[in-house]
Parts: sequence; structure tokens; C-alpha cells
Amino acid sequence: MSEVGGPKQGLMNIGEEAKPPFAVLPDPVFLFLNRSKRFAALAPQHELQPYLEFLTRLTQAQHDIQEGLPPAALPPFDRIERALEHGMPPLSRALFKPDELMAFTIEQLIGRITGGQPEATARAVSSIQAATAAQRGAMIAGALKDTVPPDDIAQRTLVLAALQVHFARMAALLSADDLKPIADGVCPACGSAPVSSTVVGWPKAHNTRFCTCSLCATMWNVVRVKCVLCSSTEGISYKVIEGKSDTIKAETCDKCRRYVKILYQVNDPLLEPLADDVASLGLDMMLAGETWTRGAQNPFLLGY
Repeated sequence: MSEVGGPKQGLMNIGEEAKPPFAVLPDPVFLFLNRSKRFAALAPQHELQPYLEFLTRLTQAQHDIQEGLPPAALPPFDRIERALEHGMPPLSRALFKPDELMAFTIEQLIGRITGGQPEATARAVSSIQAATAAQRGAMIAGALKDTVPPDDIAQRTLVLAALQVHFARMAALLSADDLKPIADGVCPACGSAPVSSTVVGWPKAHNTRFCTCSLCATMWNVVRVKCVLCSSTEGISYKVIEGKSDTIKAETCDKCRRYVKILYQVNDPLLEPLADDVASLGLDMMLAGETWTRGAQNPFLLGY
């Protein structure tokens, strides 16, 4: 592993020249389709090829089921207004309770997963299909409250995959201008942790950094060279694997001893915050042996 600095070209005066929006809402119409295409592109000759191929099909299923789902609906306006007034996420996962649409979304996703899945996933599909409504409600509640994953991690992964669809569809209905900062490492829409951060090349936001929510896929702006978990600006380092592309790095923080990956989409527009986080698991494995703790969340990397 080598330790490197930030990008050596294309830098600009972020404070004066780039005025990025604080939040960018997800577009569920393209979100999961683009993610599936990225997994498909990453899979060939990859050491995780079978898993990436499965995730290609799973994210395609996340896209496909939306056509048959009832329209998404936001919580009552007064509840959203109170949350925003008190500096809370309007779609707080900690406060959400399982409802019929959540349960139906899981049912639809599970119904799409047929053939070619890992044995553990096949067992998880069967267990979810056989579960009572109360049992499925408990699965949803456990996933939303971040309880310790059960022995059946595959089951938790599938439930979270369905909840990604549900929350992305709700988040898309919010007003980005209404969202307010909560903490650097907390999604302003649903309160989840980031899956990674990305240095983007967007017009009017060139070379600025956005975190991507691991649940609803809302993106929010966070100043660079700063720990997105504890907000420290001291002891920040960037680590890569020798011989690998430096478009994906681990931003480590000496203060909290954790890290979140940072993807330089400004240099490689094909990078996708969740898919490339999975595909760069080798970086996580290397850091695990150096006392660093992974601070990001990814439903497809539970247990790492």
C-alpha cells in the first residue's frame, strides 16, 4: 500500500470558483439501472466476478420492479416540516415504521431474484417468502434501526436492497433546497451513513466532494480534506494499493481511526459510488490489517 496526496491536476479554488448545491436528490429512474451497468462492466476478470455478476442482476431487479410499484408517498407535510425545523432528516430511517408499501417492495424484489444466485441468497429468498407479515415487519425494522446483522446476512442484504428502492423513491419527491446539514457523515434526507464520497466533475461543482447515502442515494456536499465521519481536518491521509488506479482511495483519519473511500469521478466519470465501493474490496481487506475501521456502510458488503 502506498500513501498519496490528493489529485495532482485539475485543482481549483473550491471556495471561490465552485459553488456546489448542498444536496442532490436521487433519480430512481436511472439510479439502479446505471448501477447495474457499472457492476456488469466491473465483473469480467475481477476476483469477485461471481458476486459482481449477481449484484448486476440484483440492481437490475431493483430497477425493474419500480414499474409495478404504487406511487411513492412522503410522510405528512407537518412531520417533514417539524423534522427540518429541528435539524432532523425528513425521512429519518430511525423513525420509520414498516408499512404496506415497504413490504410490497420487498415482495416484488424477492420475486425477481430467480436463478444464478449464491446458495446463501437462495436460502434467504426462501426464508423471506415463507415469513409471516409480522416476521417481515421485524426484518424491516431491524434493517432500518441498524441492529446487529443476524446470522443470515444474505437476508439482511436483500431487505436493505428493497429498502434502497423504497427510500430512493421517497427522497426523489423531496425538495433539495429544503434539506439542511445534519453532520458531515449523515444523510440530510434519511439519516443514513455514506457508502463513499465522490469528487465530481459537474458544471458549477467541478472538483468538489459529495457523499452518497447508502440507503436513499441522496448526495450531499462535504468539504474536502476532512473526515466525513468525525469532521476532523487533522491527520487526514489517502491510501491506495500499490499498482492499482489512484482514482479510488481510502481517506483515513488519525483522530477516529476510521476511513471512507473517496472516488475521483472527476478523473473517471464511469465510477459509481456503491458499485465501485464493492469492487474495491481489496482496499478494505488491506486496511483491515492496519488497525483502520471501515466507517462507510454498504448493504452489499455487510460483515466487512
